[in-house]
Amino acid sequence: MENLYDVIIIGSGPAGYTAAIYAARANLSVLMFQGYQVGGQLMLTSEVENYPGFDDGILGPPMMEKFEAQALRFGTEMIPEDVTAVDFSKRPFTVTSDSGDYLARTIIIATGASAKWLGLPSEQRLQGRGVSACATCDGFFFKNKEVAVIGGGDTALEEATFLTRYASHVTVIHRRDSLRASKIMQERAFHNPKISFIWDTAITEVLGEDAVTGLQLRNVKTGEESVLPVQGVFLAIGHRPNTELFKGAIEMDRVGYIVPVKHTMTNIPRVFAAGDVTDHRYRQAVTAAGDGSRAAIDLERWLESQGEDVGVENWN
Repeated sequence: MENLYDVIIIGSGPAGYTAAIYAARANLSVLMFQGYQVGGQLMLTSEVENYPGFDDGILGPPMMEKFEAQALRFGTEMIPEDVTAVDFSKRPFTVTSDSGDYLARTIIIATGASAKWLGLPSEQRLQGRGVSACATCDGFFFKNKEVAVIGGGDTALEEATFLTRYASHVTVIHRRDSLRASKIMQERAFHNPKISFIWDTAITEVLGEDAVTGLQLRNVKTGEESVLPVQGVFLAIGHRPNTELFKGAIEMDRVGYIVPVKHTMTNIPRVFAAGDVTDHRYRQAVTAAGDGSRAAIDLERWLESQGEDVGVENWN
């Protein structure tokens, strides 16, 4: 049967690549749709120092190139296209991209989640040069520097509190005059001498050419403008799981994160999910990679439990 694979993996971040490595080594025929933005969020990350095995750290893009090369080594086929449609209503499943239809016995969804951004051109230009959406990933690089955190929920205060380990001072900027964060998180932040707050304020520009030097601010009530000198900006206004493609088919929570029903298997047998697409808490490269290995192992064992031999040549 043409274009038929044991597993199609949708997504090419740490979860997708790790799932491909495990599945291919298990003698499954594997096709990965990498997407037009190959490599996921790590392609927007500068230096990664918290992933085991890279004692001197590694830049995000070269790290993803290594993941890709390892998956290719074991026979994973890759197509750098977005998936435009899926049909889980009949077997084999159909996955459609710009180049055509592809069939799969099983699916691993590893499409990840995207940080919400302000939408400023200067913000996009300075990503990895002082603008970040992950304090755990990048906080270390801001030792003894002044930074700002944008947001008013638990994530913003968690990021701000974490950053006080490194930064000389953290300013939390929020569009409203009160926080959405839990009371306990608010109390911790209000009592931390290294954290201050700017209320009722929006960011209109991230300043700097090759690195962040400050923020242009505007008070949403008075219209007054000001400049806050900082060397780092951390966005904490939420993440958006990349699950639009699967709405109505896969069980999700109210935000859109996929909710597995048994280990990494979704509510549709033979469809698994891994990485940030299921994870609204950790969102780390290492946890995503771990999820990818779990999904591939779950998939292989599920096929065995059904008495199905691996390998497309065994498809009935």
